[in-house]
Amino acid sequence: MEKVLISMERIDKAFSGVSALRGANLEVRAGEVHALMGENGAGKSTLMKILTGIHAKDAGIVRFEGREIEFKNPKEAQDAGIVIVHQELNMMNHLTVAQNLFIGKENTKGRFIDDKENNRQAQILFEKLNISINPKETMGNLTVGKQQMVEIAKAISAESKVIVFDEPTAALTDTEITELFKIIRELRAKGLGIVYISHRMDEIKQITDRVTIMRDGEYVDTLISEKCTKDDIISRMVGRVIYEDPKETSNVAKDAPVVLKVKNLNAGKMVRDVSFSLRKGEILGIAGLMGSGRTETARALFGADPIDSGEIYIKGQKVTINNPCDAVKAGIGYLSEDRKRYGIIVEKTVADNSVMAALEKYCSGQFIHDRRIQKDAQKYVEMLKTKTPSVEQLVVNLSGGNQQKVVIAKWLLKDSEILIFDEPTRGIDVGAKSEIYALMNNLVNQGKSIIMISSELPEILRMSDRILVMCEGRIAGEFMIEDASQEKIMHAATLRKERNQ
Repeated sequence: MEKVLISMERIDKAFSGVSALRGANLEVRAGEVHALMGENGAGKSTLMKILTGIHAKDAGIVRFEGREIEFKNPKEAQDAGIVIVHQELNMMNHLTVAQNLFIGKENTKGRFIDDKENNRQAQILFEKLNISINPKETMGNLTVGKQQMVEIAKAISAESKVIVFDEPTAALTDTEITELFKIIRELRAKGLGIVYISHRMDEIKQITDRVTIMRDGEYVDTLISEKCTKDDIISRMVGRVIYEDPKETSNVAKDAPVVLKVKNLNAGKMVRDVSFSLRKGEILGIAGLMGSGRTETARALFGADPIDSGEIYIKGQKVTINNPCDAVKAGIGYLSEDRKRYGIIVEKTVADNSVMAALEKYCSGQFIHDRRIQKDAQKYVEMLKTKTPSVEQLVVNLSGGNQQKVVIAKWLLKDSEILIFDEPTRGIDVGAKSEIYALMNNLVNQGKSIIMISSELPEILRMSDRILVMCEGRIAGEFMIEDASQEKIMHAATLRKERNQ
């Protein structure tokens, strides 16, 4: 048996009197990849924040290499050899990639930072990790997936003994995931301990050795990955059976009216001559590889990015969308793939965020009706089963999945007729996914129409009535759900690239 690097025993933690952890346990050995699993709000991230000095525990014992420790801040943990790659990125978007990579440990020449040397070392690190990113690029210009790879590279560049990966593949392409797994296996071979937090069941068998499962802040069980099944893990996580069968036939009536028509839309380099329609009560899935133009198309439709040319019709009427306010007035709501950056204000309350898009409904002259805001926000907390002690809780204190539910509540409360969901279940556990799927189906049954962008093909096949496939900024394929398969979608997603090679 390999030596134990991390031992966390009977850990308790409460926030504002609300218990987040009760008697939580975790053991991580040298040379193993240890999965930490549970629903959103199960306490996984809180446990890791205690390990890395972000939060102080209320009770329990933490040992590192046999010594009892309690780090006061993340730098102490990093200096000892424990680093974390957070699910929610914490980069400085106005700085370059290299500057983010070496922040706090910059190469210097005399009293000045040596940017040339930082860029050189960043390039060497990226080449070693097979990452194609320009060290001189401004961080804010990168996609979420590329930013995630920089965060991972930053963690690996430190001389670490334990690395915690919190949902590392949520924003990565299949190629990037393959490279990441290769890196993780190399780190395991060198004797590092890896804590791997993920909601993607298929990854657990591929990359992990053991699985520790938490539920409602408590330790449930530790299983050997190769000896347990997906159902073993899910039943311990959620205490119920989750069924995820693909949709076999479209639920949209053949004579359903077209609520959105897009003709020859062009926006920047990533949206080229895009045309499609959306019917009332339809879930239109948009698939494609990272960089195919899916998100850019959604942002152009919502007015977040300028449109170069093209026409947009809503219920047969041509509309001009120059900014998100125009889109909201036209009845379009947009749930961004990057909820922290575009979807919520984390230092505001659940109630404040929930009514953000419909604030005018709660204003009379100079007055804001706080009681109505709290009442309506509470309604959606209950509907979406958002785990929060109250609607007055700051969103920053919620788990990633519950933050996502707050964003969804915002657009439901606005009563938008057309909803664009960009990666709606990114970073969300299997139980919460099932709840959001049920919610989406309820919305279309009520006459709403949904455009759903997803990198997960099983999700596309489970939810969509019709599927568009994008490649290099263009529509490369269209399938009714009855005719769709993963193979057909992937063929269309790579077809143009194959032709260009």
